[in-house]
Amino acid sequence: MAFRKKAEAILAYNPDILIVPECEHPDKLKFNFPTCIPKDILWFGENRNKGLGIFSYSDFKFKLLKIHDPALKMIIPISVSNQRIKFTLFAVWANNPQDPDGHYVEQVWKAIHLYDNKLKNKRTILAGDFNSNTIWDRKYRKGNHSHVVEYLEAKGIFSTYHLHHKQTQGKEEHPTQYMYRHRDKPYHLDYCFVSKDLAKKLKSVEIGEYDFWVKYSDHVPVIVTFDD
Repeated sequence: MAFRKKAEAILAYNPDILIVPECEHPDKLKFNFPTCIPKDILWFGENRNKGLGIFSYSDFKFKLLKIHDPALKMIIPISVSNQRIKFTLFAVWANNPQDPDGHYVEQVWKAIHLYDNKLKNKRTILAGDFNSNTIWDRKYRKGNHSHVVEYLEAKGIFSTYHLHHKQTQGKEEHPTQYMYRHRDKPYHLDYCFVSKDLAKKLKSVEIGEYDFWVKYSDHVPVIVTFDD
């Protein structure tokens, strides 16, 4: 939360697009530095202190797709474009406590079926806090993390971290979240999945260091860079 107090740290990486779960409402974003002001922004949520923010710090413009189902509160289909490229972004914060079917990875499972026709093996990105990992799979529960990964891979959509670092789901070497900010409670919960064409342009996937980011959040950033 309180993104206005953290923006300067992440903007040191000169991002084109930021996806910020647990983000305060734009009305609260009173930045101390002019360079922190985004050029385009979408925000979703009911709690003005804790929603999902999508920020452009480049020439990319956002447009919410008409297929958006508000029932899937924090999985947002967006058209992203500039003069060079256009792609579909699904911004993810898997968190919907009101859903009796499950409020974490189950939300992603529902979304990838609802938006199935938009899940292409070209110009597609799903990124954010999935609140899930294979280590928590329920063997007989449909729609666990492994099912989500398998479904996306069948569509030609792959996790950038696992591709770039040659990792296995559930055995990640780099945590993205430290529960209660404790170093001894590490988990990998944040992902960026991309279609095959974008995967070919993948340049790097960096995971933020605990020692630097712990003063800002219990999560560290996942920074994905593509070649032009």
